[in-house]
Amino acid sequence: MRVLLVEDDRMIGQVVQDALKDASCAADCVEDGQAALDALDRQHYDVVLLDLGLPRKSGHAVLTSLRARGSAVPVLILTARDALEDRIGGLDAGADDYLVKPFEMDELLARMRAVWRRRSGLASSVLGNGRVSLDLSTRQATLTGGAPQQLTNREFALLQALLARPGAILSRAELEERIYGWGDEVESNAVEFLIHGLRRKLGSTIIRNVRGVGWQVPKEG
Repeated sequence: MRVLLVEDDRMIGQVVQDALKDASCAADCVEDGQAALDALDRQHYDVVLLDLGLPRKSGHAVLTSLRARGSAVPVLILTARDALEDRIGGLDAGADDYLVKPFEMDELLARMRAVWRRRSGLASSVLGNGRVSLDLSTRQATLTGGAPQQLTNREFALLQALLARPGAILSRAELEERIYGWGDEVESNAVEFLIHGLRRKLGSTIIRNVRGVGWQVPKEG
């Protein structure tokens, strides 16, 4: 899951960004509202974590601009403003959820999974294609009839990207976007290395390569 964190407090931003990376997210962080809109123009994100009190352009202005453009990216507001009118205003402006600081990271991660599921049209936190399932809360993958396998952070991120769209072919660039944030070093064979690890744990045919195009998991096992 690729996440954009919009937070002007550098200490809070670093703590949250580190926690997101530990939870298998590719997390980018910007410190003002205009930088957030610029980032969203350049990059696809699965979830945006948005503070309200931002320099240059407020969180409300960012959200209003996003929705005016027709963007449906899930937005979870993170703010110290806990007044009822602030919560109502944020939700009515198009936010998918609202979390008041200070918060527990486990709750933030659960709310992120929930808003991503809703936007993706998924009923539960388990992705699957009939042959393999991926639990988004435990980050374990299970082959039908087999035991759960614990995945590395990047194995999880790659398999989540593929299972979110069974049958779709994702290119190397699309997969790298899901698993690497700004500043992360991407080796030339990183995707192949991760797929090799997943195949070793879940079977050699679980991920198919379409030569010259990319990789996919089939719609049905």
